[in-house]
Amino acid sequence: MKPIIVILCLFATLGQVAGQSDKKGVFTEDQQRHLEVMEDSLAVFAYGMLTDTSADRRFLYCRTFIPLLVETLKTPHSFDYPFSELESISIQYPPDSSFRIFTWQLYVDADDYRYFGSIQFNQENLKLIPLVDRSFQVEDLEQDVLFPESWYGSVYYNIREAKGPQGTYYLLFGFDAYEFFRKRKVVDVLSFDQEGKPYFGMPVFRKEGSPQTKNRLLLEYYAEASVRLNYDDMLELLMYDHLIEMQGPASAGPVMVPDGSYEAYQLGADGYWYHQDKVFDQISEEAPRPFPVLDGDKDKDIFGNRKKSKNE
Repeated sequence: MKPIIVILCLFATLGQVAGQSDKKGVFTEDQQRHLEVMEDSLAVFAYGMLTDTSADRRFLYCRTFIPLLVETLKTPHSFDYPFSELESISIQYPPDSSFRIFTWQLYVDADDYRYFGSIQFNQENLKLIPLVDRSFQVEDLEQDVLFPESWYGSVYYNIREAKGPQGTYYLLFGFDAYEFFRKRKVVDVLSFDQEGKPYFGMPVFRKEGSPQTKNRLLLEYYAEASVRLNYDDMLELLMYDHLIEMQGPASAGPVMVPDGSYEAYQLGADGYWYHQDKVFDQISEEAPRPFPVLDGDKDKDIFGNRKKSKNE
């Protein structure tokens, strides 16, 4: 387990690093060139970390990537650099752009995935807070309040801002590869205390008939299933697949799969998210379609072309 200790030590060195620039968001030619060169190197290590067939080399790539990223972010106003070449690294920004979150996954083996991340704040001097994956130590996945050093690790694919009497907080939508037969998706809640320190988990999810308000949402499902968990801008709902239990492969035991219906949470004026058991409850006698396939004309074939008569 010594390599894990090395990575934790590297993360522990993250902190505040001063940087100066004449104008925020504008890099000098030397700074721009430096960032591009560093990004190219980071992209190589990120790609190897994701695709190399050797577990030892994947870990080595990850161990090299971390301090290189920190060194790169020491460039003045690095928050304004998008790192668009780092395709295997998720970088999520809230609508207010007050910070951004880097997250990525390290595949160890079929039943072991490690997650890494950091929060970079949008300020002149670099402030970086490491996120240390302690998923395996979390006792109550939906209730525990967690901190950067005890983070429930996942790769974030979306972030939403919400406001209420609790103040401003952020919903983080993440994916956890978890194990061979089962995957997880999570909606965590990120907020900051009066000193600006982040913590994860807030009692904002309310479900009718449940005595507890959840601090986060967690879906665990069969690895072969496609499961939705995201915010729908059109419906203004946090939507997810309703899961039912079925028997998986013999070695997997019972697993959860979607049944084709959806549940949701809707944000109330009080800043809480209220559960909806069914999002769509309309029943049609036939599948919906914008217009009849053959326009009601029996003289046309399935391609819409007029059929030839017997005399033609």
